[in-house]
Amino acid sequence: MKILFIARRYLYFRNFESVIRSLAARGHELQLAVEIDDTEGRPALVDALLRDFPTTITCGYAPARGDDGWAWMASRLRLGLDYLRYQHALFDDTPKLTDRARERAPGIFVSIGRGIRRYAPWARRPAIGLVRALERGLPEDPEIRRFMEASRPDVALITPLIDVGSSQIEYLRSARSLGIPTAMCVWSWDHLSSKALIRECPDRVFVWNDTQKREAIELHGVDARRVVVTGAQCFDQWFDRQPSRDRETFCREMGLPTDRPFVLYVCSAPFLGSAPEAPFVLEWIRRVRQDGGPGLRDVPILVRPHPSRTREWQGVDVSLFGGVAIHGSSPVDGASRADYFDALYHSAAVVGLNTSAFIEAGIVGRPVHAILLPEWYENQMGTVHFRYLLDVNGGLLITAHDFDEHLRQLAESVSSRASNLRPFIRTFVRPQGLDIAATPLFVEAVEDMRGVVPPAAGSGGASLAHRGLSMLLRLRHRRRVERWLYSQRELEVMERDRRAEEATRQREAELRARSRAARETKQAERQREWERHRAARAAQDAEKKAMRS
Repeated sequence: MKILFIARRYLYFRNFESVIRSLAARGHELQLAVEIDDTEGRPALVDALLRDFPTTITCGYAPARGDDGWAWMASRLRLGLDYLRYQHALFDDTPKLTDRARERAPGIFVSIGRGIRRYAPWARRPAIGLVRALERGLPEDPEIRRFMEASRPDVALITPLIDVGSSQIEYLRSARSLGIPTAMCVWSWDHLSSKALIRECPDRVFVWNDTQKREAIELHGVDARRVVVTGAQCFDQWFDRQPSRDRETFCREMGLPTDRPFVLYVCSAPFLGSAPEAPFVLEWIRRVRQDGGPGLRDVPILVRPHPSRTREWQGVDVSLFGGVAIHGSSPVDGASRADYFDALYHSAAVVGLNTSAFIEAGIVGRPVHAILLPEWYENQMGTVHFRYLLDVNGGLLITAHDFDEHLRQLAESVSSRASNLRPFIRTFVRPQGLDIAATPLFVEAVEDMRGVVPPAAGSGGASLAHRGLSMLLRLRHRRRVERWLYSQRELEVMERDRRAEEATRQREAELRARSRAARETKQAERQREWERHRAARAAQDAEKKAMRS
């Protein structure tokens, strides 16, 4: 079976490493394709896959949609669809998600969404249906079509598919027009609730659990028959794993005291524009030391920075606290995974704001704490997926609304180390059973797609939509309609660019004026010099003439 696996970036393959390895080991031919390059280049994870399966795994790039007018039109419609989905009542108290979508959406969709929310909530679905119909009138990209024809896989897997600004929907449509079965592979626990819309449904949507299945059906309009619940394959590696060293050795290597339990703080990746987490962690450590009582006052603390936010920890000094260490990197190879698992396994309790490390701590069986403060609302209760950690089958988190309550809870966990998180893990991570890994189920679901026959691409109304979009495309450079066709962010950039261009024109005009004035001054000086010279010559001639007479 030939499988084309398209990812937005290389890093997306990380959550499917076990699936890729299992498929390759079963003799399937896999072509890994990325839409755009990462600044760090191809990661060691992909190099290891190519090295371990040189005859069954290949890797390369998939073309993005060409930078033409239709790419611009596609972005208008798709960002507008994303904003309209946030008019759902589920997002009434998620201001950051809604604001982020509004800043990206063209003005016409912001106005439509505002009207729907205020006057006609019932109109959201018809509006989305109309925009979907227009979006399907976009012409197919010829370069992507040629790429899919050259690959000719038996199955095309796509992740994350819902990324803003991605060309991945173009791959899906080209595959469908060629009769190739397609599947969306949900990448993370928040993607169906906090990212973009599934703009066109593939033949299969592989999800972790019934919560994500409900999201796919209710939020994205996916037919329930197309949703396959496999469990969270990316967490299989943490089940039944044993630490690489004992606790004393680990603590000694981390620079922590070895004679008492330690607390692990796992950092998050807050929304762009949020306050950095490092100052909060330092304040949290100070409060633990100052107000934690005898159970916490000298508790060792290990802080693991989030891999995407390491820069904010540069130059941070925790030596004044004593018994505090900062260590950790992205768990993408054997050594870093061992460090990460050992940190979870040997800790007495885990603390953080909002991170998937909570789930991994729950798998290991450690009590997981989060303090819910107003300044972090948008990154915690202001998201949909965070609430699952509180609600699904008894929840995962031990939460507090102030430091005093949090420190009491944490002291109890450190002293008892008692935890019963298996109901949540059973429901959210391994819904088929704690002893049933997700990877084999995922692999079987991919193999079962061999007999899937994709529905024929519908063409009804596409021609009419295409003509309408062609007329709209001609308006893209007219200033009088910019506020309808561009987003708030784009208008701000355009206005800034225009001010810069105007300032440049003014500077150039001033330089030209000064240059012209200098030339005129120099010319006038030459004229005066010539006139003085002529007058002197005339006087000399007159004097000579007088002398002769």
